[in-house]
Formats: sequence, structure tokens, C-alpha cells
Amino acid sequence: MENLISLVNKLQRACTALGDHGEESALPTLWDSLPAIAVVGGQSSGKSSVLESIVGKDFLPRGSGIVTRRPLVLQLHKIEEGREYAEFLHLPRKRFTDFAAVRKEISDETDRETGRSKQISPVPIHLSIYSPNVVNLTLIDLPGLTKVAIEGQPDSVVQDIETMVRSFIEKPNCIILAISPANQDLATSDAIKISREVDPKGERTFGVLTKIDLMDKGTDAVDILEGKAYRLQFPWIGVVNRSQADINKSVDMIAARRRERDYFSNTPEYKHLASRMGSEYLGKILSKHLETVIKSRIPGIQSLISKTIAELEAELSRLGKPIAADAGGKLYMIMEICRIFDQIYKEHLDGVRPGGDKIYNVFDNQLPAALKRLQFDKQLAMDNVRKLITEADGYQPHLIAPEQGYRRLIDSSLVTIRGPAEAAVDAVHGLLKELVHKAVSETHELKQYPSLRVEVGAAAVEALERMRDESRKATLQLVDMECSYLTVDFFRKLPQDVEKGGNPTHSIFDRYNDSYLRRIGATVLQYVNMVCVTLRNSIPKSIVYCQVREAKRSLLDHFFADLGKRDPKQLGKLLDEDPAVMERRAALSKRLELYRSAQAEIDAVAWSK
Repeated sequence: MENLISLVNKLQRACTALGDHGEESALPTLWDSLPAIAVVGGQSSGKSSVLESIVGKDFLPRGSGIVTRRPLVLQLHKIEEGREYAEFLHLPRKRFTDFAAVRKEISDETDRETGRSKQISPVPIHLSIYSPNVVNLTLIDLPGLTKVAIEGQPDSVVQDIETMVRSFIEKPNCIILAISPANQDLATSDAIKISREVDPKGERTFGVLTKIDLMDKGTDAVDILEGKAYRLQFPWIGVVNRSQADINKSVDMIAARRRERDYFSNTPEYKHLASRMGSEYLGKILSKHLETVIKSRIPGIQSLISKTIAELEAELSRLGKPIAADAGGKLYMIMEICRIFDQIYKEHLDGVRPGGDKIYNVFDNQLPAALKRLQFDKQLAMDNVRKLITEADGYQPHLIAPEQGYRRLIDSSLVTIRGPAEAAVDAVHGLLKELVHKAVSETHELKQYPSLRVEVGAAAVEALERMRDESRKATLQLVDMECSYLTVDFFRKLPQDVEKGGNPTHSIFDRYNDSYLRRIGATVLQYVNMVCVTLRNSIPKSIVYCQVREAKRSLLDHFFADLGKRDPKQLGKLLDEDPAVMERRAALSKRLELYRSAQAEIDAVAWSK
């Protein structure tokens, strides 16, 4: 099962490289789902010595005050043979064989992140140690809990450290290694106090008792180690670390381990517990437990990864594609977005999306109603007919029929149809423009680029205005054509008037009698109504041909032609994506890459089992 710990080690390194190390984040975090062992203890509790005993090397900075100011993710890799070495994630191509240099690099890297202000930071340092003297294990060394800030640190540092420690150990996948010194009252132990708050039942807490050899004469830690003083689900483990004198003399760590074994084996109070005491046993039991926890969590981690991949892909889809770097790529990208907009616009006109049906309503209801409101019967009232007929004759008496009078009556009636015709053109234009705004808002890709959205909308409306002008010209020509040439057959089919049409000896106002004038008015009205029926059918055809059909066919043609003349800088300005969106997409892309890699790694382990 060692490959399970190696798997988690690999995923944790990837998380650290990505900046995903369990802090508050709007992005989903894989780190929180990975089982890990967090080492918690107060200052001077022997925490550093325990870690060095497990590793078998002096590699941690030492000193007074708060020495550990960043979490240290310590991954131990057992190798069969060869020289021990260490690697930092932030120095991927450098291998350390001198562990004094490892200690210095931890201090230097801490200062790089926090400065020399003695501040703390939640950003972890990632260290891997390869040695034949370790077990496969991952430990997270956290800053020591303290009650007083040292000189150069803000008073808030005490609470800041506690908050950071809590952020790690309160997560259900975290195994807590609580370090407490045996020569202090367990009730005052910072590690036990905080672990009890986040893990009240002790289900994921391992208690480690240090400095057993420094207890006052006549006292021992048997009650604690046997779980009588403070019970945890897992047995307490006692360790005997090197003394300060040993550290100063650089006593070999392997020799210190041997001395620790001898202490427990030869001390009467602890002899019966010797088999489960010491730093070597601690490392083995933690490694075994970590493997068990990882194995139980694999299905849950797989489920989280699959769900998160789907969420990341969905959000990346919503954010759209990243901007191309070269001018050709930018132009292609703009053209593709415009084509998507154009397709959505056509779908509105064709009924795939709503809105196009309103144009039919203009032809089926609005235009006929407007024609009906023209009230030709008032235009052809007796007085108006008499006026136009008599004016058309001038000073000459009419000999056969009042032809000019007829023409003037028809012209004056038909010319009023221009109003409804223009209104129909404008109504369709308004609807086409409304659909442009709808299509712009429904084109998700345009939301990415405000400048392109504005230009596409403006170019589409400008094209519609050109089409409206052409449509108005063509539609009014239809009306003018009806005015310029009358259908002769209509009049030929009328019954011929047997009356003379008037008496030239009468005054100019008595040339035609009322019944004759009424007949003229009725005839003209019948003709005008016939023309209205024709125009009611031909005006929609003209509008559809000049406006709707052209909008579907060439709405952005002028815009495309203009795009081809623009230089790369101008094209770049059209793709003025919000920098926050660009950063978000980059972060999501990196995170998606992490999760896909994690999925492949976990699947490979799962299948191999």
C-alpha cells in the first residue's frame, strides 16, 4: 500500500505548486480532501525534535521565539539504498545532501515569503526527503502555539497562529499529531487543548509525549501513556529526544534512536510499554494509519475529483475561450463570434427563437388596419368630388367624360397610402433592431468582450438602417407606380353613362348633377380599394425582400469588410476582456489540469489494486 502514500504525496506537491494549500478560496480545493498528518504543539514542546527523530536528520531551524512561521509539508520517501538527500518544490532541479543547507533554505524561503518581519504565512514550504532510514509518510509541521508575541511581531500573531493551526486540523481528513511535554501538566498542553476542541472524541488524534526523561524524580508518565489520565482512541506514544547538549555536539541521530530504545527497555516504569514507544515506532504507526485512512478515502476523493472536473469545465465553458495571441487568430476569433451572433439572429427570424412572428403581425394586422383607417369615403365625399372634377375641366366644358377629374381623385386618394407603407417599413425596422439587441444579449461569447459587443450591435443596427432606407424607397415606388398608371380594363368594364354629363349653358357649379358625381366617387373608391388589396400583398413582399431577407443574408457584411482592414492592435482592442476574467480562466485551467492529472493518478492506483 506504499503507493497510496506516494500518490497523496504527488497530489500534495501538485496542489502546493498550484497554490492550493487549504486556505480560504473561492475555487474548489483538492488539498482539503487529501488525508494528512498535522503536527501541533506549543513552543518548546519538543515538536522539532520529534520530527527530526522520525527523519533521522537535523534539518529544522532552531532558536528562541517563533521559529516555524510557515507550514512545512514534509514528505518522507523510503529508498532501498543510496545517499540520503532532500528536494524543495520551489527548487525542483536542486538536490540537497547537506542537511545544514536544508535548514538554511527553510529559513531563507520563509523570509522570502514573509520578509524579515517575523510575520507568519499560510503558504507552505514543500520538502521531500529520500532516505533508507525513514518510512513513507507525510507530515505537516505547523507553527508552534504561543501565548506571547516576541519583539518585532504584532500582538495579533498569537491569534494568527492559532487560526492557521485550526484551519488545518479542523478538516475531517486531517490526522492530528498532538505533541505535549511530559514535564508539564497535561491540562495546560496547548496541543491537547486545541485538538480536543476540533476532535472532542479523539478519533483522529495521536498523542505524543516528549521529554519523559526530564520529569522530576519520583514521577513518571505511565498513567498518560496507558491512557488513564487522558484517553484517546489511539494509544499514547512516548519519545525521548536528544538533549540540548546532544544537539550542540551534533550527536548522530541513529545513535540517539538507539539510546531512546535503551531508555524505554531499561527503565522499570516503561519496560512493559517499550514495544510501542519511541520515534521509530511513532513513524511506523503513523505511516500504517495514514495508509489505512487514504485507502478508505479513495472513493470519496474520486467522487470529489469527478464532480469538480465537471464544475470547472462548466465554468470554463461559461467564461469562453482564451484570446488568441496572433493577429490571424484574433481575426478568426472575432469572425467566429460574429457568426454565432448571426446564427442566433437568423434563428429569431426563422422562428427557432421567439420574436420573428411579430414581423408577420405587422403585415397581417398593422398594415391592413392602417389602410382601413385612411377612410377613402371621406376623401371621395360629394363636395370634394365636385371640387376636383370641376377644377379639372378648367374653363372648358367637359365633352365626353371627366378623365382628368378621375385621375386627380385617384391620385389624391392613392397618395395617402404612402403613410401606412412607410409605417410598415419603420415597424419592421424597429422589430429587426429589437432582435439585434436580443441576439447580442443571447450571444454568450459577446459578453466576454464589451468593445466587440458594442461594435457588433452598432454595425448590425447601421446595416438595418441602410436596408430600411432601401426598403422605404422600393415600397413607396410601389405606391407611386399605382398612381402613375391606372388599370384601364377596370374602367372599360364599367357601364357607359347615357347622360350627356351636364349642360354647358349652366354655371360652372352645375355642370354635373349629384347622382353623376356620386357615381364617380363610388367608381373611384372601388378602384382605390382594388389597388389597396394589391398593395396590401405587395408591400410586405417589398419589405421582406429589402429588409428581412437582406438582414438574414448580409447583416454584418460591411462589418466583416471593415475588419479585414484593421491592424492587430485595433483587433486586440475589440477583444478587451476583463482582466479578472482572464485571471479566473487561467486559474481554472491550471486547477482543471491538476484535477485531471489527479484523476488519472488515482485511477491508475485503483486499477492496479
